[in-house]
Amino acid sequence: QAQLVESGGGLVQAGGSLRLSCAASGSIFSIATMGWYRQAPGKQRELVAVVTSGGSTNYADSVKGRFTISRDNAKNTVYLQMNSLKPEDTAVYYCNAGSVLFNINHWGKGTLVTVSS
Repeated sequence: QAQLVESGGGLVQAGGSLRLSCAASGSIFSIATMGWYRQAPGKQRELVAVVTSGGSTNYADSVKGRFTISRDNAKNTVYLQMNSLKPEDTAVYYCNAGSVLFNINHWGKGTLVTVSS
């Protein structure tokens, strides 16, 4: 069973930066699309960014130009560099490993990001 462990969340002022990391155990990392999702209080979980096994990326419109997703297959780790943070970025951020082809859908427990105004 694969495990995903997020780290790097915390409290930051608006305009600041944070880098989230998600370390994956097991053998799925190299074949999975890795993604970051977030859930703000009272809202549904939403996609933030994904990176495929081939390195293609996709971002939510709300974070384009501010966030960058990357993966290090040698370290089984995916990152989310978040710059120019806004109070509306406050949420619990979750890491996901997914593959429709291989029937994979794993979630981490989340890490809290709080952006103060």
